[in-house]
Formats: sequence, C-alpha cells, structure tokens
Amino acid sequence: MAVKPTASLAALAAALLTLPAQADENLLGYVSGAETLPQGASEAYLFVTRRWDKGQGDYTAYDTEVEYEYGLTHRLTASLALKGQSIDASGLVIDGYLPGAENYGLKPSGIEAKLKYNFLSAAKDLVGLSGTFALKQNWFDPHSGKDKDTTKADFSLQLQKLLLDDQLTLVANTGIEATYAKRAPLDAATQASADAAMQALTSDPGASFEWPTEPEMEIEFKFGAGASYRFASNWSIGAETLYQTEFETEVGQERWSWFAGPSIHYGGEKWWATLTWLEQLAGGKEQYINQADDNLHLIEKTKHELRFKLGYNF
Repeated sequence: MAVKPTASLAALAAALLTLPAQADENLLGYVSGAETLPQGASEAYLFVTRRWDKGQGDYTAYDTEVEYEYGLTHRLTASLALKGQSIDASGLVIDGYLPGAENYGLKPSGIEAKLKYNFLSAAKDLVGLSGTFALKQNWFDPHSGKDKDTTKADFSLQLQKLLLDDQLTLVANTGIEATYAKRAPLDAATQASADAAMQALTSDPGASFEWPTEPEMEIEFKFGAGASYRFASNWSIGAETLYQTEFETEVGQERWSWFAGPSIHYGGEKWWATLTWLEQLAGGKEQYINQADDNLHLIEKTKHELRFKLGYNF
C-alpha cells in the first residue's frame, strides 16, 4: 500500500539527524560542487523535492531519492540511487501531457547509477573541475504520474572556486541529457474523460485528447550557477539559478525555463542538511490551453520547487 511521503520521510529525516556529525557537503540544492569522496569513504543521501502550482487546478508532486555513494579512488566516486514519487493533481487537463486527475502516495519510480571523476581539486588547484556520467531508468512520468518507460544518459561538468579563505564558494554546472521514452496507452475511461475535457476547453465536439505512445527522443541542455557563503560556524547561506531547455525529435525546441532562489545549509562533522527554494522566473515555448501565465513554462514545470537534502558520511 502506497504511503504519503510526509510522515515517513519526516521520520527518516529525524532518525538521521540524531546521528553524529560530516565533511563532503552539498552546499546548494541543485547546483553541485566538484568534490569527490576520498578513497574508501561512503556517504548516504536523502533528497526530497516538492513541486507545485501549474497556474490552474491543483497540482503537487513529491520526488524522493535515496542514494549511496562510495569513493573508488581519491578522484573517482560511484553512486547508486533509488527514486520515488507521489502526485496529487486535479482540475487541469493538458493535451498530450496531463490527461486528468491523478492521486497516489509515495512509490518507487526509478533508479540511477552515476560516476563522478575529479580532474582538478578546488582545495589544491586554481579551480575545481569534475565530470559526471549518469544512467537513469524511470517507469513513471513525473508530470502526469502515468506509466512511462524512460531511459536517460546524462553528462555534466562541475566547476568550483573557493574564495575568502574558503568562506565563499562559487559553483557552475553545465550538462546535456539524452532521453528515450515510451508511454503506456491510457485506459478507455481515462481517454474518454480526457476527450470530454478537451471538447469543453476547445468548444469543439469532435476534439480528442492526444496521448502519443510511439517512442520519443529528446535532448536537454542545462546550465546552473550558485554561490554559498559561510556566515557562522557550520552555517552557510546561498543562492542558485538553473536554466534548462529541451529539444524534441519532431518539434525542435519544446520548452525552456529559468529558476532561481535561496538556500541555507548546515554542515556538521558527520552529517549535513540543505534547504533550497526555487521560483520559476521565466519560461517559454509550449503552453497549455487557456494558460494565464504566458511568461512561464507550466506543462513540464511548476511555479515553485522546494528541495531538502540530507547527507551522512561514514
């Protein structure tokens, strides 16, 4: 039986917070530094992301990730993650993307394997530089919550600079992600309900809801940058920004979005925690019928995101 994420994740977070304190920290919620774990070191992570508000109806989704990372060498780390999601959506139909109401609690949604290699050390060299390669397999669509087999290959670079005796950390990321995906067909009742909604939206009694089931291939480019400043022992504040754009086989550029927001971070001897709030500042290309916010992309994105990250080093 699926469970709502709040109670179970809060219990897990509370349990981890009682553990003694860490070292290798994620100072920001979305933009990563260039560090890798020392050889033989291990780290466990818990990420929880809340995404909500598509401008109409009610839409809230939670994405979770439990990850284990291990230092294969002083420069190379490997990690394996189990992902989960929950969704509560109603009052909005988006042609080709969101066929109607969906509501279920937290359940496994995918896995990810990743390698990260450090070329330059931020502590020893002028700048830190790492490259990351990840393979991801998901079996649910993160937007509609429907069945969708998705395979992703992701390559990204992480740049990091330390200033003011390491009190100020500057980071920048860039990457490319290739996606191959195939949706499962909608059941007859869902298709009929979505068709009726499209007919009401368009005032066309012959309109039908499109739900392509042929394979899709997409390429996403992304760029992120951020800064974190340690203002007190163990405490840092930061800000970060994230730009993403996606190109699909038949339509060219499908979407773009620009998010930004603040972060706060606590880092102890053995554990650390980061909380980040992101707001969509601008976005474009595809929009749904009667979308009021014409300067945002709200089909595959939401207006707001809140991410909590917890790490424990052992």
